[in-house]
Amino acid sequence: MKRPNILLITSDQQHWNTIGAFNAELHTPNLDRLVREGTTFARAYCPNPTCTPTRASILTGQYPSQHGAWTLGTKLLEDRHVVGDDFAANGYRTALVGKAHFQPLKSTEEYPSLEAYPLLQDLDYWRRFDERFYGFDHVELARNHTNEAHVGQHYAIWLEEKGCANWRDYFLPPTGTMDKAKLHKWDIPEEYHYNTWIAERTNALLTQYRSNDDSFFLWASFFDPHPPYLVPEPWDTMYDPDALTIPEAAPGEHENNPPHFGLTQTERPDFSYLKETGQEIHGYHSHLLPEAERKRLVSTYYGMVSLLDKYIGRILDRLDELGLADDTIVVFTTDHGHFFGQHGLQAKGGFMYEDLIKLPFLVRYPGRVPAGDVSHAMQSLVDLAPTFLSFAGIPMPHGMSGVDQSEVWTGQKSAARDHILCEFRHEPTTIHQKTYVDRRYKLTVYYNQTYGELFDLEQDPQELNNRWGDPAFAAVKSELLLKFVWAELGKEPLAMPRIHHA
Repeated sequence: MKRPNILLITSDQQHWNTIGAFNAELHTPNLDRLVREGTTFARAYCPNPTCTPTRASILTGQYPSQHGAWTLGTKLLEDRHVVGDDFAANGYRTALVGKAHFQPLKSTEEYPSLEAYPLLQDLDYWRRFDERFYGFDHVELARNHTNEAHVGQHYAIWLEEKGCANWRDYFLPPTGTMDKAKLHKWDIPEEYHYNTWIAERTNALLTQYRSNDDSFFLWASFFDPHPPYLVPEPWDTMYDPDALTIPEAAPGEHENNPPHFGLTQTERPDFSYLKETGQEIHGYHSHLLPEAERKRLVSTYYGMVSLLDKYIGRILDRLDELGLADDTIVVFTTDHGHFFGQHGLQAKGGFMYEDLIKLPFLVRYPGRVPAGDVSHAMQSLVDLAPTFLSFAGIPMPHGMSGVDQSEVWTGQKSAARDHILCEFRHEPTTIHQKTYVDRRYKLTVYYNQTYGELFDLEQDPQELNNRWGDPAFAAVKSELLLKFVWAELGKEPLAMPRIHHA
């Protein structure tokens, strides 16, 4: 039997409930197609609610506390074992198109970064680039979210090749010339949008692999719907802000939460007590926004999701045209979730609600993965690497901490894990927390703090009542703290088996 191809399609910072098949307010016909043709995993989670740590976990099958890329502004060190090396050693072609974010925007002598200024925008360098990059024998990269000045690398090269000589008009200074006042619409034509580029280049690689009869591990890594909230016409007016459900905080819901939650609901919060490295700390600011702005953000966010869906469809159609669909495992997910008003919050930060750590997660493999099914078996992105290797018949390296989910995906087992661990270490000591989730409960502990969070997801699915200090939940809390410690002990990888008594 032919070894399966692996096609991983990811978005960036997408809320779990933004698939039209489950949310009638959105139009996502191509994600809905994956729902019909594959299995939806309704309890999938990220190992960290920020980009670099989770993306490195996808590559390594390890948690951020193990692979070392512990927060934004760090990098996955080059000596770490990555799954692409396992695929390449077993005859697979490996490629990444789109967002990597395995390295920071700044480079130092001790920690050089290929994704940093000024190299990021040295287009001649990227035209010549043919090195292996974190296990991928071919990469085509970009780094900007919508109109950010970080535009460069292969995306900028493609724009020039497409005849978009004025591409700098669509991006912010100092790289571009876009007026910062244009907050509600992105004037870039859809034909030059990075979704178009990612789908086109992904499809070119699929065509090449089909022609050469190559087995492949291909990651199509989209940037949307990560803020800034911008989308070209007609997607910017696809959703009427006044017709959408706009989430918001419930009165008094943060009264029993750790202090940083309530501070976000004030005009000028002081988070200086958390600043340790001097770098920006995501989410630790006022989250208050005028109602009209909150509505606009949701309508634009949904437009970004629908535009993304269109180009995912282009890739799925190409798989069909090439006759590759039956031999290809397609996984669609995102790196972490997103707030667009839930609990009064926006974007991301140290707030481990389901909105931020739970993910959309769809798996299609015709004839092997049940079609049209919804599974509540727990999934973590740290499980992707070992699961992909298992389907390909490649032994899982001993250093991986994720679990093999292949028999769960195919319906042969009901579950491969009974808990989730999610880490958020955004400063060395002041913002350092871990979350344990099981079938019913969620527990979050903070380094050197006596406060925490305990939610009963069965009785309180909206996570409005923190039971950490509730005497009625003291026994549950004690049991969960013990299970959390067991989970931490259990995730430690063994570099090799024990082969003798001494």
